[in-house]
Amino acid sequence: MDDEKRLIKKSKNGNIEAFERLIEPYQKKVFNIALRMMGNQEDASDAAQEVFIRIYKSISGFKEESSFNTWVYRIATNVCLDELRKRKRTNVVSMDAAIELTDGEVNVQIEDKGLSPDEILEKKELIEEVKEALNHLKHEHKQVIVLRDIHGYSYKEISSIMQCSEGTVKSRINRARNAVKDILLKKRNFYRTISSK
Repeated sequence: MDDEKRLIKKSKNGNIEAFERLIEPYQKKVFNIALRMMGNQEDASDAAQEVFIRIYKSISGFKEESSFNTWVYRIATNVCLDELRKRKRTNVVSMDAAIELTDGEVNVQIEDKGLSPDEILEKKELIEEVKEALNHLKHEHKQVIVLRDIHGYSYKEISSIMQCSEGTVKSRINRARNAVKDILLKKRNFYRTISSK
């Protein structure tokens, strides 16, 4: 942590090598956030590059009131949201990519040896339905679902990243989850109606 503070100070003074060392530990996680928000590797790569350009340009203004970690992820989610707003089109969220944990990475596991082929198919279909439902959420709702349910951030961390109260975060998560549930229920009811005719 002390090393990070030294690197921040040097980066603020324009030391490129210090800046590269400072951002290195964040590259993978920033890319993963971008991938889940942008939906594909090419867009995620472009967004991640934009994040680090923005960090470089703004590092002199980093006041160190929040942790550098939180500041980086706030910029990452803001860059992705800006890009999504610019496009005004739906994007696919990848839930097949590896999920980064503090002690390494895990991949989303669909198959379970205890499941029958029908149950495996149902699980795969549910994941596809959830991915599709995420594309219909408002950007701020998609953002909280990605941060909380996919990346596992705490309410406090999300509140700091999004610069809003924990109450607002909880409220948005609740609304986002309900919206996903409503989308899934409407879709199922629609298919039931069609199949019963």
